Amino acid sequence: MSKWRLTAILAGAAMLAGMAQADDYPSKPVTWIVPYTPGGITDTRSRMISEEFGKALGQTVVVENKPGAGGTLGVEYVSRADPDGYTIIYGSLGTLAAAPSLYKTLRYDSVADFAPVHMMAASPNTLIAYKDRPYNTPEELVAYAKEHPGEVTVGLAGIGTGTHLASELFANATGIELLQVPYKGSAPMLNDLIAGRLDIAFDYAVSTLGHVQSGSVKVLGVTSPERLEIFPDAKTVAEAGFPDATTGSWSGILVPACTPQDRIDKLTAAFDTAMKSEQVQAALTKVQSQFMDMDGDEMAAFIAAERDKWSAIIEAAGIEKR
Repeated sequence: MSKWRLTAILAGAAMLAGMAQADDYPSKPVTWIVPYTPGGITDTRSRMISEEFGKALGQTVVVENKPGAGGTLGVEYVSRADPDGYTIIYGSLGTLAAAPSLYKTLRYDSVADFAPVHMMAASPNTLIAYKDRPYNTPEELVAYAKEHPGEVTVGLAGIGTGTHLASELFANATGIELLQVPYKGSAPMLNDLIAGRLDIAFDYAVSTLGHVQSGSVKVLGVTSPERLEIFPDAKTVAEAGFPDATTGSWSGILVPACTPQDRIDKLTAAFDTAMKSEQVQAALTKVQSQFMDMDGDEMAAFIAAERDKWSAIIEAAGIEKR
């Protein structure tokens, strides 16, 4: 057999092997990194969606928590992971849009270091308080805080998270001074609020609903443009006279940059199927979250625009980098 023919055969065999390997993807479990502690909205939502995601993908999807630094440690971890489609990150307004303006040293670029897979959902915040505090509406809270400047404590479920930004915007829009108490996630923050060691907090409806129903905490208002069906008596911050405090958060799934496009396409198709499943849609409706049907270039452009938007908001609010 001639040398050139042997070379051609070996090259063809390598190509076929590579194609077979690509066609086999995913041949092992996919790890879904949640950059926050267990028990909060990101964790509970991820675990719920991951089951449907795994079914559509035909492979197990394992949720792993890597909390710290407002979620940026987990995002940084994935930015440095092998771009093979087996590690994905739960990205959010906090870690992708706000973090570049909140941290002096951020070791990832929220646009350049990731490839978009699919958006997940948009969620409004609830303004909640310890059940025995002497205010029941946003206006009453603001009046009290102005009479007691710097005394009202507000929990932060993580620096740079959507809930942190909601509290900063609220304080800036109302002209009040709050004493910030940072936590490594929503669950420990809510535990202290329930125990009366905190005065107020901003958190998502899915995290607060059960505690409100049990009477452990009370809802003062919501940051959404309209009232939420699950809290019909809670005013929007705009109704309370503070329209500039209206805000919400969003989330989506991404992979490290340079991940092969065919693998991204498989992840995108499976995630889209999962998000449109009856189970996931019902769960989102229950907590007043809205599915964001967006992927690819549209998702990348959305994240870039959000980063620019929140950079301007953070600068205008006078929030210093940490």
